Amino acid sequence: MWDFAPFILTLKLSLVTTAILFIVGVPLAYWLAYSRFKIKVVVEALVALPIVLPPSVLGFYLLLAFSPQNTFGRLLHEYLDIQFVFSFPGLVIASLIYSMPFMVQPIQSGFQQLPRTLLDAAYTLGKGRMTTLIKVLLPNIKASLLTGCILAFAHTIGEFGVVLMVGGNIPDETRVISIAIYDEVESMNYDKANMYSIALLAFSFMILTIVYIINYNHRRKIEIL
Repeated sequence: MWDFAPFILTLKLSLVTTAILFIVGVPLAYWLAYSRFKIKVVVEALVALPIVLPPSVLGFYLLLAFSPQNTFGRLLHEYLDIQFVFSFPGLVIASLIYSMPFMVQPIQSGFQQLPRTLLDAAYTLGKGRMTTLIKVLLPNIKASLLTGCILAFAHTIGEFGVVLMVGGNIPDETRVISIAIYDEVESMNYDKANMYSIALLAFSFMILTIVYIINYNHRRKIEIL
């Protein structure tokens, strides 16, 4: 029998993570694309780190940081009554860090592909940086924005190591679909694990197909122009 709770929780986590990443990722990608500070190389490396870092390593250090036994986690618990370990907010923070490059890098690439004359023209007309960003730059990188959102959303859905380390396996709280599959395999319920896996596989394939269609249509428009 299907248990839809892991699907609903996964969808909730992915939507919340993607929304926050969009708000944070756009200005960060803009700064990385146009900043001339040398320190931006370090920031770029930190943003991209989750791509090469094993999820269990990131999850382990987040678990240590948020644990009430350590200073930071104890301060959060005692003074703000916040506990990120084995909780949904903890999953969100872990997902934000782990999925950040999938949001930031496509948007940064979109900014960098825009002609510099577009910025210069906006500044010449007296437009401020915020107005230029919102009314000039963002409308011209719609494909990159959509790609970043889709990739971040899909990557969050497929997370396993990070969410397992930080959130554990608490039903209706931290038991996302990837953890549910692992749990069913551990219990030797292969039929149920197979159903979950097929659903996740089909969804992931659909997401990637949408991304490639967006990129293909974007390239076609550029060729026509």
